Amino acid sequence: MKRSMRRVVWSGVLVAVVSGGVGYWRYSRAHQAPDVQFKTVALEKRRIVGRITASGTLQATVTVQVGSQVSGRIQHLYKDFNSQVKKGELVATLDPSLFQAAVAQAEANYVSAKAGVAKAEATALDANRQYDRQKRLNAENLASISDMQAAETAAAVARAAIDVAKADVAQAAASLNQAKVNLSYTSIFSPIDGVVISRSVDVGQTVAASLQAPVLFTIAEDLRKMQVNTNVAEGDVGRLQSGMPVYFTVDAFPGQRFRGKISTIRNAAQTLQNVVTYDAVVDVDNSELKLRPGMTANATVSYAERNDVLGIPNAALRFKPPPEVAGSASAGTERTRPPRGAPAGSAAPLGSEGARAPAGSASSGDGPEPPAPPPIVGAARRGNAQRDTSQDPKTIWVLRSGAAVPVTIHVGLSDGTNSELVDGEVKEGEQLIVDATVAGKTQTPPTAPPGGGAVRRMF
Repeated sequence: MKRSMRRVVWSGVLVAVVSGGVGYWRYSRAHQAPDVQFKTVALEKRRIVGRITASGTLQATVTVQVGSQVSGRIQHLYKDFNSQVKKGELVATLDPSLFQAAVAQAEANYVSAKAGVAKAEATALDANRQYDRQKRLNAENLASISDMQAAETAAAVARAAIDVAKADVAQAAASLNQAKVNLSYTSIFSPIDGVVISRSVDVGQTVAASLQAPVLFTIAEDLRKMQVNTNVAEGDVGRLQSGMPVYFTVDAFPGQRFRGKISTIRNAAQTLQNVVTYDAVVDVDNSELKLRPGMTANATVSYAERNDVLGIPNAALRFKPPPEVAGSASAGTERTRPPRGAPAGSAAPLGSEGARAPAGSASSGDGPEPPAPPPIVGAARRGNAQRDTSQDPKTIWVLRSGAAVPVTIHVGLSDGTNSELVDGEVKEGEQLIVDATVAGKTQTPPTAPPGGGAVRRMF
């Protein structure tokens, strides 16, 4: 009887121990921190340069299109592509036959007009003599008053005819001059010293000058001095000023940099597909004559520079913890809130760099308190720098004593990869979290944005 009672008691105790163990195991499994692997980058001092990139086209500083002011057939071409020309040098001629005939006709009209003046003068002389005779006869009562008045009118008409004939001479002279000018336009001269970079016609081709002059040659004044017309986005144009140094590359010389200087930023906006850009003109010294008109230049302008400053990787600024880590961080912060005056970042650990975080160390509260991280000596600040209060604060995650701790900072200049740390409770050498992977869970990559752009990894 007693032996049966002992067996029942021991069976109950065994069942209670097994049930308690299973319950504790389930409780610990449900409340343990997620296994997380962190990828970190050390905070280091860097040189950060703010740059603006833009593309443009190389052009000669002065380019003149040489055209024809009259229509005609090309008779001779004296220059070709890449020919050197001097100001006033003959470069082409049109067939002058029609214009020479027009000059001859104008000369004949001019001679005829001059003969008309002589005839009018002779007629006027005769009319004056008739008028004088009629006046003498009238004085002797041998001619009537009406005959005298008729002679007077005829003399006046003859004198007016002289003026008309002289006007015809002036008109004929003007026509003759116009014909000679048109004839002179059949010889086309270079307006500047330079080099021919384009020829648009061939011998025998007919050009028609109607609303605008047809272009025969394009002449660049001096290829040793060129310029790049760059298209700068409206969001970047405010950072540019005249006189800023520029370097650019061209596909013809890969790996070689050419240097220039911004001469002017034109106020005329250019809008293409709702994108507003402004033309920043860059003067270039082309003494070696390597650069050619029409080349595409990829220009870079450095508008600001910071030396020996702490650089926050932009990947750390973009990092967002996974939901499991964020939830654990919130719970750990509530349960292990440091007392007032304790160093920042003393929350429970979430994991360690390159290793899995120990189970139950974040939110179970059953394990021992983690060691506090070393005290921060002071905020990292850029000497003599004023923080831009218009910029919003950023949050980064720092790995301290195996714990992922959020820290609020302000950043300044960025080069696209790193950003200048203006102020924040971090110091050189600390590990900044740039990526996190939850063990045993496959992360679904975000959908690619429209237009085929690269996917940005958030965690």
